[in-house]
Amino acid sequence: MSQFFWTLDLLGVAVFAISGALVASRKQMDIFGFAVMAAVTGIGGGTLRDLLLGRPASWIESPYYLGTCLAASVLVYFSAHVVQRRYVIVLWADAIGISAYAVMGAQLALRAGANELVAVGLGVMSATFGGLIRDVISDETPLILRREVYATCTAAGAAAFVLAVSLGLGGGLSAVLGFAASLLLRSLGIVYGLSLPTYKSRPGRDYSDRS
Repeated sequence: MSQFFWTLDLLGVAVFAISGALVASRKQMDIFGFAVMAAVTGIGGGTLRDLLLGRPASWIESPYYLGTCLAASVLVYFSAHVVQRRYVIVLWADAIGISAYAVMGAQLALRAGANELVAVGLGVMSATFGGLIRDVISDETPLILRREVYATCTAAGAAAFVLAVSLGLGGGLSAVLGFAASLLLRSLGIVYGLSLPTYKSRPGRDYSDRS
């Protein structure tokens, strides 16, 4: 993994870990709870990604991943009380995390020889899994199930990255474009409540019995 993508991966871990620790602060957990929430959120998506690709989990190969999660948990434990609107920070930290992980999942899938569609799918799974674990553990409604766009953003970011790569743009520029596409769309969801059309129930139809 190049230095650029390693940094992008660690950025995703850091902001996801912060979001997990902030949720722990809202639930008034102890320091161990902070560490667990930061770790499962920070490395959950990356672990799923690596397992699906048949490669060793990044946090097992490098101490920086778990170290970043633990540092985030300690930082938030001693500073969360000064933040008045923690849920807003959770939303924005999560937005940065899913944007970084969408690109990383797609990039590693392409490196492993997967086709473009599979790369986008892995980007989505990588980006959303850690936050899903965080919300389920903390008994919150998962962000992926809320009305505003969420998984759509990760799909857009991963697709933008894959498209840019297929057009011959450099890996770094492609990653920036994918990250920006995902973050922009998620920002519109947070600020303006942008969402996809939802299913509306329709009355059932009566069918006459026919022999």
